[in-house]
This record gives sequence, C-alpha cells and structure tokens, in this order.
Amino acid sequence: MNKRNHNFALIKESGGIVEYRHKRNEMTVLLLENRSAPVVTFMVTYRVGSRNEAIGHTGSTHLLEHLMFKGSNRFNKEDGTAIWNVLQDVGAMINATTWFDRTNYFELLPKEHLPRAIEIEADRMRGAFIRDDDRQSEMTVVRNEFERGENDPWEALDKNIWATAYQAHPYHHSTIGWRSDIENVPTERLKQFYDTFYWPNNATISVIGDIEAGETLGLLEEQLGSIEKSPHEIPEMYTEEPRQEGPRRVMIKRAGEVPIVGIAHKMPAGISDDTYPLQLLARILGHGKTSRFYRRFIDTGVAADVTVWSHPLHDNGLFITYLFIAGDESCEEVERGILEEYESVSAKGVSDEETQRAKSQISAETAFTRDGTYSVASNLNEAIALGDWTFYTTFLDRIESVTRKDVQRMAQTYLIEDQSTTGFFVPTSSGRAG
Repeated sequence: MNKRNHNFALIKESGGIVEYRHKRNEMTVLLLENRSAPVVTFMVTYRVGSRNEAIGHTGSTHLLEHLMFKGSNRFNKEDGTAIWNVLQDVGAMINATTWFDRTNYFELLPKEHLPRAIEIEADRMRGAFIRDDDRQSEMTVVRNEFERGENDPWEALDKNIWATAYQAHPYHHSTIGWRSDIENVPTERLKQFYDTFYWPNNATISVIGDIEAGETLGLLEEQLGSIEKSPHEIPEMYTEEPRQEGPRRVMIKRAGEVPIVGIAHKMPAGISDDTYPLQLLARILGHGKTSRFYRRFIDTGVAADVTVWSHPLHDNGLFITYLFIAGDESCEEVERGILEEYESVSAKGVSDEETQRAKSQISAETAFTRDGTYSVASNLNEAIALGDWTFYTTFLDRIESVTRKDVQRMAQTYLIEDQSTTGFFVPTSSGRAG
C-alpha cells in the first residue's frame, strides 16, 4: 500500500471481499477483485432509509434520491456536466434505489472510467444542490410513482398490511411515503435530512470488478479522503415495535380483478440466527411447483399465484404469504387453508426431502449473485442494510447448517395467531365478497 493509501485501515476479509476503513472520516470500503470482464461496479450505500423518517417527512429518502441526480457543485446541467450525460456518454449504467434501511447510488461502467464515477459520487455526497425548483418538479414524478402503486391491488394491500402490523416502528409507512408528505415536505426539511445522514461515516463504498486494491484505494483517497466526517453523531433509530397482543385485520375494497389474501407474522431482525430457517420455511411453503402452497392452491385451481415473502430487514420484518384467488373460494376459506398448512408444519414438521430441496434452490440462486459485478454489489448492498455485510458471504454456510427441526421451530415460534396481521383485498368491480 503506497503512502497515499495509509489513511485506510484493513478491517477484515470474507469470501474474497476485503473491508477497509478510512482512519479520518470513517468511511467503509469493500473491494472485490473480479477480472472476468473489464468492467467495474461502483456503489455507495448510505445507511439511511424510510426507517429513519418520521411523521411530516415520510418519503424523504426517496425524494432525495431523485434530487441527488439534479446537480451538484461540479456536475450539473448549467455547466454542461449533468450526471446522466457524463456517465452515459462513456457507456455507464447508472441508477439509485431506496428501501427501508438503505439508499444506494451506483455505476456499472468500463474500468477505465471508474475515476469519473468516484468523482461524481464524491461531489454529490456533500455538494448536492437540493433546490426548491427541483423538488417541485421531482415531487410530481414521485407522486406519479405513488399513484401507480395506489392503483395496483397487491401494492395497496401490502402497504395496508405493513401499516396495520406496525404501530410505533417506522416500517409502518412505505418507502415512497404518504401522499401529503410527498407533496408538502419543505425543501429545507430535505436539506436537513441530507445534512444529517449523507456523510462518509454513514456510507459504505463497494467497488467490484476489474480493479487493483491499492490503485482503487488511491482513487478513493483522492476524491473522498478529504471529505470530513459528520460534525455530529449519526442519529440512531431507537423506536422498537411493542409486542403485539392479538391478531390484527385489514380489508381493502376497490376496483380490481381478483381477491387477494395476505397473512403476515412478525419475524426477527435480519442478523438473527432464525433468519436462515425462516428462509427455508418460506421456500418449503411457497416456492416452486413442489411447494405445499402450490400443490394445495395452484394445482387445484384455487389460486392463480401464491408467494411467500421473508426478506430479512435491519429490524423485525414480516413473514407474509400472499395468495391471488382464482376460484370461487372466499377470502376466509383461503385464509383457513393457509393457516392449516402453517399448523401442519408446526405440529408435524417438514421432511428431510423438503429441507434439502429448499437448500438446493437457495444454493442455485445464491450462485447467481456472484455472476456479474453489479449482482455482487447489489446483494452486498442488502447485507450492509442489515448491519453486517458478511451476511452475504456467509449466507450459504449458515443455510446448510439448518435442520428440519429448526424449520419446524420457526412455525411454532413465529406463525402464531396473536402475532398475525391478515389483509383481504376485495375487488368491488367484480361483485365478489370476501
């Protein structure tokens, strides 16, 4: 490591990925050398998402994501250096995403243009304009996104299930926020949010691809090393959801094609040991033609589609089954069928064959997360959001260690009535009742 890289301390290595920490501004850096193609993915993950928002400024992280593309000190349309133009002119794929626990900005580009991507992300880390004119124009774009979600029956049901399941915790509101906050949040409030969270000590830089570690650290030092750490402590989101003391229910009635049933149960924080058997349980129940729900509901014509969602989050998330009714069964009848399958797993467990099949499915899909620099960076992004990037590199080993008894224990521990939130979407245009 040359002299200009002495500001980086090596922290640890896992799965070929090496973590460094900037000694002065405390920025985290993850490097993975992959020379299979002359491309690089550069990604900045800020540890801020909709869980860091509150009443009056829900959706701020997502709205800021839009504004971060509207210009910064050195990259703006006024000077002919708009971010999109500069990067797309060199063939880069660029974008950003926002979710509950993180926001990420990324570039996938030919390796020789990596310095420009670093320069752009460094400039908008602390030099984004965040102007009122831009907020007003982007507000209409975001509001259109919100309205598209409102017009989607599943999204409407999903949003209401989360809002019903959580009373105190900010997972109560979706990442896009409530309409009135999108429309009315003051630009100064967005600037305050930006000045609170967008600092190197709240960011993880992932550089994946055809790179050399020492050279890459030198580029990062050159562009990002001079940025000061935040003059304040990054605020912790300390609100915890109170224990639920009975089942909750919500019903949505509006125009739509088919009824939908959603049943959610709270699951633990993503870095919990129970995350791994819950992943297997979700697959045994609802993934593929051999799954229990497919055989019970799809093969029999009761449902057109079924999915089980068990994505781990930073805090306690939701384990949710969604079933789209195709036959004449009522929402209540389908709900009983789902719960019967839950009770069967709780009482009788799952087979070794089911457990191994689920492990094989996860192993095959996880292999694809190493196929391409962006895929690696994207999956690292989600692990960073949980609070431990090695979740990504150790995931398969942890999955392999799960037993069928562990899977049964998940149903017994988490799929209980008093911790449930059940939602029905009842389409009014079809004249069907739940």
